Amino acid sequence: MSAIDGRTIAIIAYLTLIGWVIALVLHLGNKTSLGAFHLRQMLGPMLTALVFSIIPVIGWMLSLVLFAFWVLGLVTAIRGEQKPLPLIGDLYQQAFRVIL
Repeated sequence: MSAIDGRTIAIIAYLTLIGWVIALVLHLGNKTSLGAFHLRQMLGPMLTALVFSIIPVIGWMLSLVLFAFWVLGLVTAIRGEQKPLPLIGDLYQQAFRVIL
């Protein structure tokens, strides 16, 4: 068994963009369904925040919602669960299945 397991990769994925990239690299060396799940769950909110950050008021309001999603995702990663984010989690899973 590898020293880096799926749960660790899942948690690292929520630690900024740099953490997500590190988790992706670790995941490529030790693929797990938990790691892939949380990499997809975090990629979605990051891309959504990037896209909507150019719209001042809507972007700011959306950032509060995305922060709440980030907290929920991190908690499920810490627990080792594969629970999708409310409203958007299943969409991200389908959209990024090809990538991860």
